[in-house]
Amino acid sequence: MIPGTFSRWAPLVDEALDRVLPPAGAEPRELHEAMRYSVFAGGKRMRPILALCAYTAAGGARPEAVLPAAAGLELLHTYSLIHDDLPSMDDDDLRRGKPTCHKAFGEATAILAGDALQTLGAYLLCEEPRGAQWTARRNRVSRTVLKSLGSLGMAGGQTLDLRLTGAGAGADAQTLETIHRLKTGAFLEACLLAGAIWAGARADVRRSLLRYGRAVGLAFQIVDDILDATESTESLGKTAGKDAAQGKATFPALWGLEASRRRAQDLLSEALRSVADLGPSSQDLREIAHFIVNRSR
Repeated sequence: MIPGTFSRWAPLVDEALDRVLPPAGAEPRELHEAMRYSVFAGGKRMRPILALCAYTAAGGARPEAVLPAAAGLELLHTYSLIHDDLPSMDDDDLRRGKPTCHKAFGEATAILAGDALQTLGAYLLCEEPRGAQWTARRNRVSRTVLKSLGSLGMAGGQTLDLRLTGAGAGADAQTLETIHRLKTGAFLEACLLAGAIWAGARADVRRSLLRYGRAVGLAFQIVDDILDATESTESLGKTAGKDAAQGKATFPALWGLEASRRRAQDLLSEALRSVADLGPSSQDLREIAHFIVNRSR
């Protein structure tokens, strides 16, 4: 079941996305159609919602001011999915139950759509929220998020992942955790830190949110691996069993399903402890952590 946190925030994020994206009919039409197709193909909007929840948990009182920048986080996430699905990367035909961008629009347009979403997302982080009083926080958020996408974050993790494709049996747990802390976790942590920075959070609050992000980021990937091994393509909305078919290292392959589930539950406990000191304001973050570990797709 989708938590109420997503139900409350997702429509607001979608409205912001619709406002910041170019109209589908604007030239170059095929590019803008591909961008909108990928952004509105579904998804829970987890990254921007985590940022918004971190913002409110850290004392932020004007979520409407940071919504356009939070939408930029979703654009950056969608760019990464488009490129991740390409034939030269993970070579996937399905995403969120629909043909991937390169299947629907061709590989060249998909690459350009990913590039355009990346630059628009970065632009929004540099421009939003508007006003001189936000300048220092905008700059810090931009540096934090963009660093998480580069060679020391998402791109680096994807490189290590590709290196081990077909040779998964040679990977150990530490290597696998490193890959996913970079490929998935670094950007997720940056989204939480963005919310904290927008709120002007104290250093101890930022540290708590960072610990939470590290725990849920790794838990997310472990559960993803479990679902890939146990669920159907229809239930997941993407090709099931792909990791094993490509010879990738996964947590269930290393530890077994039951040990992987226990590790995910341990990480859930770690995430909940990390935000316990934030009190009632962290309820949404606790709800999301439970969802990440106990989801079925």
